[in-house]
Amino acid sequence: QVQLVESGGGLVQAGGSLRLSCAASGDIFSINAVAWYRQAPGKQRELVAAVTTGGLTNYTGSVKGRFTISRDNAENPVYLQMNSLKPEDTAVYYCAASNWELFGGPPTLWDFWGQGTQVTVSS
Repeated sequence: QVQLVESGGGLVQAGGSLRLSCAASGDIFSINAVAWYRQAPGKQRELVAAVTTGGLTNYTGSVKGRFTISRDNAENPVYLQMNSLKPEDTAVYYCAASNWELFGGPPTLWDFWGQGTQVTVSS
């Protein structure tokens, strides 16, 4: 089993930056991909970014050039660096992990989920 814990969310002004962290514990050796999804009120959960253990990344178009997903093999966490934040980025951000080398897709493809962390961007 894998446990995921997100941190780093909060309130930030438009144009500001936040860095989210996803810490994994348990059977971490089974993880082959990690992703960030987000869900705003009244909207479907959508992919933000994904990274495989091999370092391949995928981003949704609305965050390309602003967000960066990265992994720290030595320290375990996966990060989501969010720059130039916009009010439309406001959502609960979830960390997800998979035993397979996924690059996104619907949330049902992912095996493990964190509890989510709230990101609020004020205009």
